Amino acid sequence: MATKLLLTFAICRLIVTVGLTLDPTELLLLGVDAQLSVDPTDVKAASLDFGLLTGAQPPLAVMHPASSQDVAQLVKAAYGSNFGFTVSARGHGHSINGQAQTANGVVVQMSGSIGGSGVASGRKPPYPRVWPQERFVDVWGGELWIDVLRSTLQHGLAPKSWTDYLYLSVGGTLSNAGISGQAFNHGPQISNVHELDVVTGKGELLTCSEEQNSEMFHAVLGGLGQFGIITRARISLEPAPQRVRWIRVLYSNFSTFTRDQEYLISLHEQPASQKFDYVEGFVIVDEGLINNWRSSFFSPHNPVKISSLEPNGGVLYCLEIAKNYHESTASTIDQEVESLLKKLNFIPASVFTTDMPYVDFLDRVHKAELKLRSKGLWEVPHPWLNLFVPKSKIADFDKGVFKGILGNKTSGPILIYPMNKNK
Repeated sequence: MATKLLLTFAICRLIVTVGLTLDPTELLLLGVDAQLSVDPTDVKAASLDFGLLTGAQPPLAVMHPASSQDVAQLVKAAYGSNFGFTVSARGHGHSINGQAQTANGVVVQMSGSIGGSGVASGRKPPYPRVWPQERFVDVWGGELWIDVLRSTLQHGLAPKSWTDYLYLSVGGTLSNAGISGQAFNHGPQISNVHELDVVTGKGELLTCSEEQNSEMFHAVLGGLGQFGIITRARISLEPAPQRVRWIRVLYSNFSTFTRDQEYLISLHEQPASQKFDYVEGFVIVDEGLINNWRSSFFSPHNPVKISSLEPNGGVLYCLEIAKNYHESTASTIDQEVESLLKKLNFIPASVFTTDMPYVDFLDRVHKAELKLRSKGLWEVPHPWLNLFVPKSKIADFDKGVFKGILGNKTSGPILIYPMNKNK
């Protein structure tokens, strides 16, 4: 009773402060007591995102769910409320334009607890459950991919498809697509999901898959959060490699660069020894990009000079490729890599190679993040745009955007992920 009186006081105070037109007893009936927070730290954090491009008003409250049922109760109450309030799911807050924010409702903080009442309750979402024989893992929608990796590696397994940055929530990337350099081979992350638990806009909790509630399954995957909140995902796994040979080569001709990318992703059905496991690339329009961002790869004692590779000081293109291997096959990795590189047409003497543990390769962007944080360069606006460009138009895109609009005016990352359409 004391807890309910305290929460009533907090909500009534909130009504006076922000003019909430919601009967506080409605929230009390949710039965989530200490999971619902009006703590200023929680509320402020939930009003921000990675983009830092919007000035959204803070939410009325933040919910720290410990189960799918918690989320379903909240959404059902919002759907049936006579007063009306909005609900928005937030993972690790990496949306760009305020998609995970709501000014007149409750933000469901799916990934961990920011520091308010969720900690006091002692209730936490379920940990990842790995099924080694079946090769899949069941994970909470707010679980970060780095923690999924840590859990599956204990069984010698790992998800097949990744994003470049692992401190993102499972539900967040599955609501978008989840694309990285493995997508040409395995498809994006949404192509590697067996089953989902989803809370619909009416507060219904549905299990869906290819065979069960398939329409909802395909709507939610890549649905930008508009069809439901993912509270559990069953992710496909494969045996985890131990090490990665990571290679970068440079091009001054865009057609040659894309031709080599297209050739490499055409090998996806070949045996593992005859293809790379990761194919990506990026555009270099100034020397700052290649020698700073994602630059732990290049030696600071031997910085890359665009002028030395492109006499006219134009745009360069970096092909980024990687090959996974086990300690037991280390004796053949050099030969396999050399055989593949011989078929490419990059600038001679522009090969940069390093070798590292598999986990370090997957977590490489986080290390760059820590460097930027130490310099105060992380909590800044992050405008970002993702586009699918068909093969028939990519040359026009290079001419009009990379060489035209951008020229040498930007120092931000421009990434190119070649993908097979049938994946």
